[in-house]
Amino acid sequence: MREYLLTLCITAAVTYLLTGPVRKFAIVAGAMPEIRARDVHREPTPRLGGIAMFFGLCAGLLVADHLTNLTQLFENSNEPRALLSGAALIWLIGVLDDKFEIDALIKLGGQMIAAGVMVMQGLTILWLPIPGVGSVALTQWQGTLLTVALVVITINAVNFVDGLDGLAAGMVCIAAAAFFLYAYRIWYSYGIEAAAPATLFSVILMGMCLGFLPHNMHPARIFMGDSGSMLIGLVLAAGAISVTGQVDPDALKLFAGSEKEAVHQTVPVYIPLLLPLTIIAVPAADLILAIVRRTWRGQSPFAADRGHLHHRLLEIGHSHSRAVLIMYFWSALIAFGALTYSVNSASMWIVLSVVILSTLGLILLLLPRFTPRAPRWAEAVVPPRYRRRRAALAGASDAPEASAAEEPESADEERTPVAAGVSGVNGATAVGPRARLGDRSRSR
Repeated sequence: MREYLLTLCITAAVTYLLTGPVRKFAIVAGAMPEIRARDVHREPTPRLGGIAMFFGLCAGLLVADHLTNLTQLFENSNEPRALLSGAALIWLIGVLDDKFEIDALIKLGGQMIAAGVMVMQGLTILWLPIPGVGSVALTQWQGTLLTVALVVITINAVNFVDGLDGLAAGMVCIAAAAFFLYAYRIWYSYGIEAAAPATLFSVILMGMCLGFLPHNMHPARIFMGDSGSMLIGLVLAAGAISVTGQVDPDALKLFAGSEKEAVHQTVPVYIPLLLPLTIIAVPAADLILAIVRRTWRGQSPFAADRGHLHHRLLEIGHSHSRAVLIMYFWSALIAFGALTYSVNSASMWIVLSVVILSTLGLILLLLPRFTPRAPRWAEAVVPPRYRRRRAALAGASDAPEASAAEEPESADEERTPVAAGVSGVNGATAVGPRARLGDRSRSR
């Protein structure tokens, strides 16, 4: 475990330290597109955050290769090299898209090629544990097609949900944490070496996301762009493919009897592995709904719009930060709920806990404008917005400003986005002062 923690820290530190210089490079390189109609942010913000995340991935793999207990993994398995090859290709395509905005079909082709590169180097699904049947060996073509499909679906699911500050990185980090706990349990508790690559992939993915999040939380100073969203989607899919297709369910030896009975009994264990979209169910649901919605309107499935789940949370009245936290909540509930169910599927407490937490999540969705107030004895230690007296005084003092702010000629003029290069916007904070949120003389 110490080696994994060291790899996590190194990956997070490299990603965090490189994000600042990458941000300045993105501004100089002009990777700061104009505000689009579907965008939530109102200031041009640099992209290319995936550059720092990719070098964090390389640093994590390099450190793990020199650790005593992990170096054997690189000697016995070619999967880390396969991951690095596919990640480099998908990252390069993402960088080009962040700068030049290449066609969606070209990106799709690049995603399939990246998945094919990993398959050629051994990172593929060899068999599937099917309930009531047993372990079904796949032919080379079947394994290749299934692997490519899972990689493409996972990449686009993560890419589709990357619409709010810190949303994609946080949700993937939650999924990676749940996946790490399960893969580590298979590798350490049952001594199955085939699960070691997936454990390493998930801990490196956590480091990439944790290192990038401080720069990407609202208000974001840099976006990961397609170079980052497609990269973390590929790493997440690679871990799921590795442990799904390489670990024989009968090797767990949890139950006596035939292989068919063992597979049937261990179905709860393999739920998050056979279906990697289970641990990213929220972005997967958003992906499916987006495809259905756009196809129903006669549009291309790759046409952008403002109908994603995070857009709908904003429309019903949730703030930016609260919408992100709600998405975090549902991702954690699904990911760790599946993890807990895989450990002990017979406990009713698990089902009751999931039902209670789901009810709490629905209540949060129905109270978008509810602002909690702390008791008076705790006002000294909570943020000002939760204090009763300060909130009342602030409301009274801000009343004249609020009435004056209601006089713009039109709502569209008030929300006119600022063009790239204007001083004070997010994209210019690397070379100039950061705009104050309360300064109405400048656009946010």
